Amino acid sequence: MAFGITKKQLSKWKQEIDEGKIAFITHFWLDPRFPKSTSVTKVGCKDLKKLANWGAQFGLQEEWIHHRKDGYSHFDLLGDKQVEILHSEGLADEILKFKLTQKTCR
Repeated sequence: MAFGITKKQLSKWKQEIDEGKIAFITHFWLDPRFPKSTSVTKVGCKDLKKLANWGAQFGLQEEWIHHRKDGYSHFDLLGDKQVEILHSEGLADEILKFKLTQKTCR
């Protein structure tokens, strides 16, 4: 279950994807399969090769891309990897907003 994002934020994420950019959106998220995660960061791009190459620099495998028919394919980032990538991409404000730390994601 996703919550904590606005239509404006979602529209911006989709617009950036449509423009061929690597786009980030983080939101609160609860899923019984991942009981220690309370948020997810979705990283998408219209150009799937570009997205796969971007992910490879962080050890993400191309087959982990969530392929969507609507064109908003993306990686789902959780836990330590989520924190690592948000920090690396200069999105530390998301780490603070969602109270993410390496220690709390384990």
